[in-house]
Amino acid sequence: MVVLTALTACAGPYQYYAGTGIHDTTAAEVAGGWENVEGTRVALRKDGTALFERLDGQDFDFEDGWRLSGTGTWQLTDGDGGQVVRLALTARTRVESRSPATAIDTSTPEPPSTYAWSFYVDRDQHDELKLFFFYGDPDIGNTYVMTRETGS
Repeated sequence: MVVLTALTACAGPYQYYAGTGIHDTTAAEVAGGWENVEGTRVALRKDGTALFERLDGQDFDFEDGWRLSGTGTWQLTDGDGGQVVRLALTARTRVESRSPATAIDTSTPEPPSTYAWSFYVDRDQHDELKLFFFYGDPDIGNTYVMTRETGS
């Protein structure tokens, strides 16, 4: 019992997250503009290409404070736990920082020139799509939520 407790003591909510159970979303429904409250914008084009503007890192990478802009690809996948939108930044065009302290902190790792995200597909109480991933300390279970861009 003590060993089991020790092994699961640092197991955050997303470490055992099985997904949303959504299996009925189409790529056409996911295509379009997405945004979040921090000014991030992502355009998922019907041809599988994507534009990223100020997209933060996923999981512990979020704590590094960088925000990436550029171009890449996306695809909608479906697994046992539900659907996931996989984004890949293949050409970085700009790096920003969430805070001035991060921008001048020399201990912060160099932002990646390419990067990949996995967004879970979910629906809100009005059956509208939303995309999210977990960020930061896994024990806290913070979610980074993207909603349909206003006017999209």
